[in-house]
Amino acid sequence: VQLQASGGGLVQTGGSLTLSCVASGIDIPYVMGWHRQAQGKQRELVAYVTSGGTTDYGDAAKGRFSISRHNAKNTVELQMNNLEPEDTAVYYCYTTERPYKTRPTYLGPGTLVTVSS
Repeated sequence: VQLQASGGGLVQTGGSLTLSCVASGIDIPYVMGWHRQAQGKQRELVAYVTSGGTTDYGDAAKGRFSISRHNAKNTVELQMNNLEPEDTAVYYCYTTERPYKTRPTYLGPGTLVTVSS
């Protein structure tokens, strides 16, 4: 199983980025989502989407980020708007198996998002 994420980079405060992740070597995962970890902080949930289309967001992402997935392609996207310096972190794509929604079965290598002030 391999998770490959892309789309990270440097953006100014108020800007937008879209992260993408493709999962290979796996059937349609129950959940595809994103965690993030900022330097010196614990890893936290950003957002997830189930194979049935149910979504949920961490508090920091609500109202600014949007997650979507394409089951047939095993891809998930995270549209991030109105980014703030506090969003600076390594973002990890993950998948789960039932019944878990936030406990990763597989975790990708991460992509760095840096928001400059």
